[in-house]
Amino acid sequence: MATRKSARKKPSSPSSSPASASASASASASASLKSKRRKVEVKDEEIVNNGGTESTEMSLTVEGEEIADEEIVESPAGSGRKNTRKIVKKEETDCRFLGDPVSADEAKLRWPHRYPDKAEQGTKKPKTSQDDDDELILAKCHYLKAEVDGTKIFDLNDDAHVQSEEGKLPYICKIVEMFEGVDGFLYFRAQWYYRSVDTVIKESITLKETKRVFASEVMDDNPLDCLVEKLNIVRVALDLDIDSKMSAIPDCDYYYDLKYLLPYSSYIVPPPETTSPIGSESQSTISNDIEVDGAVADKKSDSAEVNQGKKAHNPETTLLDLYCGCGAMSTGLCLGANLCGTNLVTRWAVDFNENACQSVALNHPETNVRNESVGDFLKLLKEWPKICASFGLIKSENTNEKIDAMVVEDDEDDDGAENDSGKDDNKDEGEIFEVEKVIGICYGDPTKSGTPELHFKVRWKGYGEEEDTWEPLEGLSNCREKIGEFVKEGYKQKILPFPGDVDVVCGGPPCQGISGFNRFRNTENPLADPKNEQLVVYMDVVDYLKPKYALMENVVDLIKFAKGFLGRYALGRLVDMNYQARMGMMAAGAYGLPQFRMRVFIWGARPSEKLPQYPLPTHDLVLRGVIPTEFEMNTVAFNEGHTVQLEDKLFLGDAISDMPEITNDENRDEMPYSRPPETEFQRFIRMTKEAMLGSSNSSEMITKLYDHRPLRLNTDDFQRVCRIPKKKGANYRDLPGVLVGPDNKAKRDPDVEKELLPSKKPLVPEYALSFVGGTSSKPFARLWWDETVPTVVTRAEPHNQAILHPLQDRVLSIRENARLQGFPDYYKLVGDIKARYIQVGNAVAVPVARALGYALSVALTSDCDLDGPLLTLPARFPNLQEIPSSPSVEDNS
Repeated sequence: MATRKSARKKPSSPSSSPASASASASASASASLKSKRRKVEVKDEEIVNNGGTESTEMSLTVEGEEIADEEIVESPAGSGRKNTRKIVKKEETDCRFLGDPVSADEAKLRWPHRYPDKAEQGTKKPKTSQDDDDELILAKCHYLKAEVDGTKIFDLNDDAHVQSEEGKLPYICKIVEMFEGVDGFLYFRAQWYYRSVDTVIKESITLKETKRVFASEVMDDNPLDCLVEKLNIVRVALDLDIDSKMSAIPDCDYYYDLKYLLPYSSYIVPPPETTSPIGSESQSTISNDIEVDGAVADKKSDSAEVNQGKKAHNPETTLLDLYCGCGAMSTGLCLGANLCGTNLVTRWAVDFNENACQSVALNHPETNVRNESVGDFLKLLKEWPKICASFGLIKSENTNEKIDAMVVEDDEDDDGAENDSGKDDNKDEGEIFEVEKVIGICYGDPTKSGTPELHFKVRWKGYGEEEDTWEPLEGLSNCREKIGEFVKEGYKQKILPFPGDVDVVCGGPPCQGISGFNRFRNTENPLADPKNEQLVVYMDVVDYLKPKYALMENVVDLIKFAKGFLGRYALGRLVDMNYQARMGMMAAGAYGLPQFRMRVFIWGARPSEKLPQYPLPTHDLVLRGVIPTEFEMNTVAFNEGHTVQLEDKLFLGDAISDMPEITNDENRDEMPYSRPPETEFQRFIRMTKEAMLGSSNSSEMITKLYDHRPLRLNTDDFQRVCRIPKKKGANYRDLPGVLVGPDNKAKRDPDVEKELLPSKKPLVPEYALSFVGGTSSKPFARLWWDETVPTVVTRAEPHNQAILHPLQDRVLSIRENARLQGFPDYYKLVGDIKARYIQVGNAVAVPVARALGYALSVALTSDCDLDGPLLTLPARFPNLQEIPSSPSVEDNS
């Protein structure tokens, strides 16, 4: 079973934890305190009264400095009992408590842990809640007011600066206790605030306002004389821009609008206070008003509406899938959300890969699929409101000037000439082509002219679909009427979303600049690498559309490369855009797949929404790979010591043992099943789409198998594969002429003549012997039924990976790889063989997305607060007949 270390340990220093710098105030102050307490030297260690009436005074020193006097209080003569000591503390600094102490009864009621019963003291060593290695300081009495340095007055619940290391900014805290310890020292308990650079964001992004801090739940005890000065820290509503925040609050030292929690690097809206946060009554909303380059466009009432104060009833929750690939992430999210009662529908999808877009369109006819870069898509999104305003569809002072300037002939001109609004004399020299209709719109350079700009796709009168062309706006100067028809219909059909139309944005922006295959990675400034710019573009789309929720997926290198710079940046951008956020790592094998495949998932949620949780694993798994130590606590798993019964781990045979036998030359795209399902996984994966959505009988299964064909190996590789034994662990090392030494390195056996293939190439290729210095057993390796598989990749060549079928002389087929990624068998793919392998290998594992979709639905529909960052999925998920109405929540914080 996969477990993670408990996230309850207190950070110890700014450099030891991604979230510890502010908390290190306590570490520094407490270390100083402990040093003082340990170095007290007591002279005349013990005096016993045997009948006399002696009284002796003794002196205590700390590092040679006198700090207190101690007098002996006599015990009754002849009792034989030790005389008790009474410490009279001298003033090291001018600090003291003011006023009467809190009454004993009230103090015990408010801070019971400081006043344990004698029985408890004798049986259990007191501990703090932050660090089990620290003793809990017991209290003699509590106070409500203190004076430091003779002039500075602090009240309970005041905010304050606290001493830090020399040359560093002071720490920031709220004073939540003031007490004198039984050891005679004066203390305060600090609840710490974080600056952004002290959280996991660090310095990956500079937040816009230096006065912004984050509340926390980290608390510990410190010497009273560490207090520096009183502060004015105010809470403001999260969903305000910087100018609104500054105008809404009085002059203050700092303000906060989010709480930062160590588990899963979470930034959440703090729970309600007795008084509303400043600015909450004027909290901004995404409604029918759209800002277009400084102008406001009033959308018509049929456009999507988001009310930040309430959840309006909406039978459909809309999803935009960026970098959608073949649609695995959005498919899984929709399946999971629908299982929990949310009608999540992918309305828009964008990807640069044409074959992937065709796969999405084939499987999701309800989706408007756009084959373009996400950067061009964002530019079009910003142009679309202007275009709609040009045709009076929305109200705005700012419209598209080029469209406004288009010439439309008057129907009643002097010559009675026919309206030529659909004619274009620029199509070809000396020839006039008439526009039948406009059928598409994009921003970019589809004609390869070198000038990215607004284009419309045109169907020419008298010509077929194959003659459709992309035309720049300037080339359609007489086509305002035809463009208007397209725009009006597009507005009605919502072919492009306005801000507020999208409920959920998901996507996995490619970051090739962090790939280990990239020898020229920019470790100093990863965002300066053009190969990583899509991460910025993804966040720019979220910033513009302002969906209720955002979910970003990426490889673990996002938090491994350059000390996790890009992962920190992604979180920082969400926080900077006034989103709640958290980050977790999920392994596909933990949700019912025979591969490990760890990926990073980052949730974002608007202030008015509940921040979705991470669904805890449902299956045991075989661990592979290495998790970055700094982010180990971000792994979605049960805490160590947590007893839970998980489903058994899955192996290759559980996923593909029912597949029809095929050969290396198989060329059919569909075929009948040859045997019934043999495992629960196979029964579920063969269900119809309607059955998986819960809208029909779960026994309904599809009758045809799609994409069950392998990459055809060339003659040489096929002959090599045929010689690999059909046994567990077999690979190229089992071929004649290979010698494996005690160092596990393979080399040619000098005593065996090199065997050649009919092509005269060696049976054992040199690249296999030299791969990873001869230590790898992956080249031409067979998988086996009772094993998990390495991460499914985009290439199907057997030269450097284990991808051979256990018993058949071929690589795993497209469909077999798709099953290892959790794609339902009904899901068809488009493109040539290699293109389909790429789509499957790049996909998000569908069961992981399905579990996240369920968690999203819980956040959307739950009437109560979601405690903790983790959610326990229903038993037997997702193969359920009935879903419990109240999903259980795991408080694993």
